[in-house]
Amino acid sequence: MQGAFIGLFEPDKYRTIEKEKKEIERLVVVIEGADQDALTHGVDHGQVVGESVNFARDLANEPGAYMTPTNMADRARDVANEFGLSIDVLDEARMEQEGMGSLLSVSRGSDEPARLIVMKYTPGNVREGSEDELLAFVGKGITFDSGGISLKPGENMELMKYDMTGGATVMGAMRAIAQLKPSIPVLGVVPCAENLPSGKATKPGDVVRAMTGKTIEVINTDAEGRLILADAIAYAKKLGATRIVDMATLTGAVSIALGDVNAAVLGTDQALIDEVIAAGKEVGEKFWQLPLDKEYSRQIKSDIADIKNVGGSKAGTITAAAFLKEFADGVSWAHLDIAGTAWGDEAKPYRSKGPTGVAVRTLINIVKRAAHSSKHS
Repeated sequence: MQGAFIGLFEPDKYRTIEKEKKEIERLVVVIEGADQDALTHGVDHGQVVGESVNFARDLANEPGAYMTPTNMADRARDVANEFGLSIDVLDEARMEQEGMGSLLSVSRGSDEPARLIVMKYTPGNVREGSEDELLAFVGKGITFDSGGISLKPGENMELMKYDMTGGATVMGAMRAIAQLKPSIPVLGVVPCAENLPSGKATKPGDVVRAMTGKTIEVINTDAEGRLILADAIAYAKKLGATRIVDMATLTGAVSIALGDVNAAVLGTDQALIDEVIAAGKEVGEKFWQLPLDKEYSRQIKSDIADIKNVGGSKAGTITAAAFLKEFADGVSWAHLDIAGTAWGDEAKPYRSKGPTGVAVRTLINIVKRAAHSSKHS
């Protein structure tokens, strides 16, 4: 059922000629001896998940001019209002009050203001704020990434509209979770910013202060995703998250290491990492664990500040995770680098070229498995 809906998506949203329209008029599911209620539940579940994957793909496919941080926050509000999630959107003034200097440093070069989206699902049997355990998903929402002052090459820069795929993944998962109504609460946090060069932009060598008070030397302004995730992870912790899974199109290095087959997973809690891999395997999404030994953290030591935002040419995916680890202390944490898997350069028999919607189904399955285990614990 999921595949039927996922197969409908085409990236030709703005084409006016030679456009093929796909829609399902009738779908017949035949299973001999099946339980009618179970079958209906399965069909409904598949439709919710398939539509939510396509929702995330549609966000990732939008040009940067139509998917600014403000637009992304508006789409999140629409989802929250339609499906019954609580939502809070922090503007730059509130982020300033929270001390989110790392996140705000990224949006400084753009005329588009940053936004921090907070979506919350609370099951009917749990009073909001009363839970001991809180699972949070945090997704990178860079709505367009030029690289900033450390400008990217022009070739293929148009694809950098997809740099908010981590955030779109969180929003798609929360859209489904709100409808599937699991028995555990789930938090979704999406930091959104546009990374552009201007006279106001953060410069290489600048030092910024994160929400935790930790100081960061910005060596390369194109390593901006980790800067916005740092404050978002810290804010998720402030809101009570005890387990955090973040996801981001974070490094080009992950494409060199794993291509477009596996997404990378790293973290501080082996049980959570194993859970991500197992949940992904059940829905046909592949995650491969990379190491995160403490020695890698030496590469991000700064001479002028506490840490720096890049660790040199070696082990780029791992040192990016080592940077995020600095802000995930005290919680169970896993990081997914989906840069190599979030965009498909060629069509597959089951999926068009363009945004893949990777990890949406895995996140939904993590919640489903966690809800099941909490019932039986």
